[in-house]
Amino acid sequence: MRRLLCTTLLFSAGLAHAEVPRVATDIAPVHSLVSMVMQGAGSPDLIIPPGASPHSYAMRPSEARAVAKADLVVWVGPSLAPWLEEPMSSLAQGAERLTLQDVEGIRLLTNRSGVAFEAHDHGDHEGHDDHDGHEDHAGHDDHEGHDHSAHEGHGDHEDHEGHDHGAHEDHEDHGDHEGHDHADHEGHDDHKDHDDHADHDDHDHDAHEEADAHEGHNHAPGALDPHIWLDPQNAIVWLDAIAASLSAQDPENAALYADNSAQAQAQLVDLQADIQTELTPLRGQKFVVFHDAYHYFEARFDVEASAAISLSDGAAPSAARLAEVRDVVKDTQAACVFTEPQFNAGLVDALQDGTALKSASLDPIGAALEPGVDMYPALLRDLAAAFTSCLAE
Repeated sequence: MRRLLCTTLLFSAGLAHAEVPRVATDIAPVHSLVSMVMQGAGSPDLIIPPGASPHSYAMRPSEARAVAKADLVVWVGPSLAPWLEEPMSSLAQGAERLTLQDVEGIRLLTNRSGVAFEAHDHGDHEGHDDHDGHEDHAGHDDHEGHDHSAHEGHGDHEDHEGHDHGAHEDHEDHGDHEGHDHADHEGHDDHKDHDDHADHDDHDHDAHEEADAHEGHNHAPGALDPHIWLDPQNAIVWLDAIAASLSAQDPENAALYADNSAQAQAQLVDLQADIQTELTPLRGQKFVVFHDAYHYFEARFDVEASAAISLSDGAAPSAARLAEVRDVVKDTQAACVFTEPQFNAGLVDALQDGTALKSASLDPIGAALEPGVDMYPALLRDLAAAFTSCLAE
């Protein structure tokens, strides 16, 4: 009996002292997903505070230490936070890296172009990476075998592999994409044909307008839209990838990670169904957004923006662009404009032009939410509630 008791105590002590990986995450929504998977074993560190822009950020010493101590870094990827590539390479040389934009099975979208997204055909997503296992996407089954060459401008994606940033020092929004491998994503193989982009010192940056005014975030048409977490189906796929990365480093807790992932996936499946029910009556309603950050959410739930006031979240719209958006509001009889926390309220008045525009605030990053396991579901619920409050008649 004593021998059995001692054996049990030693076994329990071994579990208690199992080496749980130190995990660093980039933004609060990713931190929330990792927290869901790690429940009962540990909790991840958050590098970028919820109120800070992920596109360009100077880490505090405590955040840099979290990166340096990390066994695993989970981040969206260089499309969202290109500045993070260098700190990860220098501070966390021995850490594993899970780049979520490269995970197989997710839907990837490219930035829409034009004030009213004129070049965008919502029934045929440019840059849509239709992976196996996603045949359940409502209304999107026709993406299989989609020929991206049919989209004008799609071949104009900047090739970030080996991109020479010395030629564009004042344009951080091109991002530090060295080493980023798009080979796993169908429709992106043509990137390799643009290796000479780094030599284009005479590149016409005027074509980027406000996109270049916003550090670290490439809103150029055809570039990858980095707001990938706003499609809950992508998050469901990511949960398995997160559990697999954690299990590889911590086999003793593999069953826990797998169970947590399954429970979180079930929660998000139910939440997605609830939001779909809530937003289905709003299909066809016309609205404009502050900047084009919600394409993934719109595509998942089939509610489509008519225009974006600003090309990026850090650049004020020009007078010409504002006039174009006002025309779109008038032509489409848009009923709502979605603002963001940093939004200039005077812009709503500028869009009125005799029309009665309702407004509601959207926040793609969840700046006002408490980080943790409940944050990501709350973010999606808040987005859905804003749509309902502003578009419901």
